[in-house]
Amino acid sequence: MTYTLNKILNNKNRIKREAGLALFLFLFISIVGSAFARDIVLSEQEVTEIGNKVFMNECSLREDRLIQWNIGEDFLSCGIGHFIWYPKGYKGPFNESFPEFLNYLKAQDVDIPEWLYASSASSCPWVSRDDFINNHGDIRIKQLQDFLTATKQLQARFIVRRLNGALELMLESAPEKDRALIKSRFERIAATPYGVYALADYINFKGLGILSSEQYNGKGWGLLQVLIAMKDEDKRSDPLLEFATAANIILINRVENAPVERNEERWLPGWKNRVNSYLK
Repeated sequence: MTYTLNKILNNKNRIKREAGLALFLFLFISIVGSAFARDIVLSEQEVTEIGNKVFMNECSLREDRLIQWNIGEDFLSCGIGHFIWYPKGYKGPFNESFPEFLNYLKAQDVDIPEWLYASSASSCPWVSRDDFINNHGDIRIKQLQDFLTATKQLQARFIVRRLNGALELMLESAPEKDRALIKSRFERIAATPYGVYALADYINFKGLGILSSEQYNGKGWGLLQVLIAMKDEDKRSDPLLEFATAANIILINRVENAPVERNEERWLPGWKNRVNSYLK
């Protein structure tokens, strides 16, 4: 009986110790996790400035370019960030960001044209570039144009919002040996005056680099690949210069690995100009 009682008491003590340890670990992880996942907080003016820079990069600040279907592309580009919108039934290789933007607005109870709000409208209603051009009189195009013109600031907020959580997603996909450097480089860039713009714009421009579909010959071109490719042995070096240099190399590699029929060389000068804007 004594042995059994002592065993029960020891088990209770062990359970208490383990419960205490579990609580400590939970609190520790919560504190560290909260610090790690801390959002980048910007003023409305800063959001506007970043939005205007992206608007310049994508649309040359022209509202008539808020909707474009470029030659050689299988999707409609919408808004200041030219968010990708695929036709129904088409599964493209690039991250489709326009439905994400619509869901962002829905969560904030923002008024959206009925045909856009409907769940059946989650896909682009025009099936090709020719279909879009041939239906230029479609009332939905006018409504979409007005909607995108009226929500430019919300689009800017959406672009900046996508930056929050980006680091965690990249670290989950990155090789373990690279994670510390990726985190350090991301934080060094974000700490510079133009850094948040550079990071937010590149994510909008070329993605995070975590999708296997966004690769040519197994080589990606997203933010993750740029951060890994940076050379910053000297911590006194300019992180934005290192970032832009690495981004240009990654984009050149993309063009070299792209299918010949895509003729991506035509876009490279504009891509380089965009990346070099991070240094101004």
